Amino acid sequence: MDSSKFFIVGANGQLGTALKKKYPDAKWADISELDITNEASVNSFDWSGIEVILNAAAYTNVDGAETPEGRVLAWKVNATAVSTLSRIASEHNITLVHISSDYVFDGTMVPHDEDESFSPLSVYGASKAAGDIAVTQTSRHYLLRTSWVIGEGTNFVRTMLELAIKGVNPTVVADQVGRLTFTSTIVNAIDHLLKTKVDYGTYNISNDGEPNSWANITRKIYELASLKNTVTDISTAEYYKGKEYIAPRPLLSELNLKKIKATGLKINNWQADLLDYISANT
Repeated sequence: MDSSKFFIVGANGQLGTALKKKYPDAKWADISELDITNEASVNSFDWSGIEVILNAAAYTNVDGAETPEGRVLAWKVNATAVSTLSRIASEHNITLVHISSDYVFDGTMVPHDEDESFSPLSVYGASKAAGDIAVTQTSRHYLLRTSWVIGEGTNFVRTMLELAIKGVNPTVVADQVGRLTFTSTIVNAIDHLLKTKVDYGTYNISNDGEPNSWANITRKIYELASLKNTVTDISTAEYYKGKEYIAPRPLLSELNLKKIKATGLKINNWQADLLDYISANT
């Protein structure tokens, strides 16, 4: 597998950063060279020699997507641009690897299987679902659906640690339940699928282990970091009460991992990777 023939889209985000570390020979471009929301830019880009597109780009500001401006941008990045990349993949016989989200579901039924029908609650979720549909239009695709991503940069774990260091005892949502997914887990899954050349299609990927609420995950963060801060539970509805432009969240985010495990992939428990993450960042 020649990673010099890989092209990373969204190379500066949490996942893109992890992909660059895994595949230092891979190509990537800044927006001045390639703007995926501009079809002319994508069409004129030199795709010769590229065998795999790793699409880590996404508009992920869930609440921002509810604003008039954010709604437009979310659809440009998460749907229209993905459709363009899917077409490019077909035209150039490129394998497209795309990252999706549990937000394409309403969170009323878990664990979420790969073939569950779309039922997004938010603009972000709808735009990601549209992107999923677009990806499946090219035959050579791996669509990885994930949740609660943690990597380098701003994320939930880092935010909770920073609050604790400042002496804050946070109030955290207790009725959203799922698993953390570390970028290393996603990268390992991508590498595994590409190396083993298993059937193209959709695969769920998150860390393994018992699903838990954001509030209980925060308690585990403080326990593993040997911090004495306390956590107060709150419901999603109460937490966002009275705030403008708030996206509805799926309450149950657990992904069924049976399909990707059946390919031979070993997946770490989220608590083990959380300990490693805290050790590296404190």
